[in-house]
Amino acid sequence: LPAATSTFSLIMTDSSSEETVYEGACFCGAVKMKVTGPPFTMGYCHCESCRQWSGTPVTGYSLWLNDKVEVAAGKEHLRSFNKVGKADRQWCNLCGGHVQTVTTYGLSDVYPVLLPTFKFVPTAHVNYQEKVMSMHDDLPKYADFSKEAGGSGVLLDA
Repeated sequence: LPAATSTFSLIMTDSSSEETVYEGACFCGAVKMKVTGPPFTMGYCHCESCRQWSGTPVTGYSLWLNDKVEVAAGKEHLRSFNKVGKADRQWCNLCGGHVQTVTTYGLSDVYPVLLPTFKFVPTAHVNYQEKVMSMHDDLPKYADFSKEAGGSGVLLDA
């Protein structure tokens, strides 16, 4: 993904929740997260790195501008791993629960499942060329990313 730009906002979701604060926590509750406003975008990722990290065939993501994300408690329990140099994947060292991925693009993926009051409304599938499970919905399925997000913009069938 490219640096967060106004071009990317073309795929931004529900701007009516501009000042809404969503709170969540890791599996044991030691690391608490707060995000403010609408996410930059959200969807499903099918890349091998996300699958390996999550232990699932597809991962839901909600990307937020870094200044909209706060570790509200338990920062001392966060550990991280950066496999490819672009994504700092963070988890709680007490329970092992995944918390967020901070990217070098100015965006953080706070896992939607951690935010119980947040309504996850995916807008696209990304990295669909790497899929291990087909998804049958009406969302666009990008081979990599949309052109606005710095990808090829190539769409694939389910």
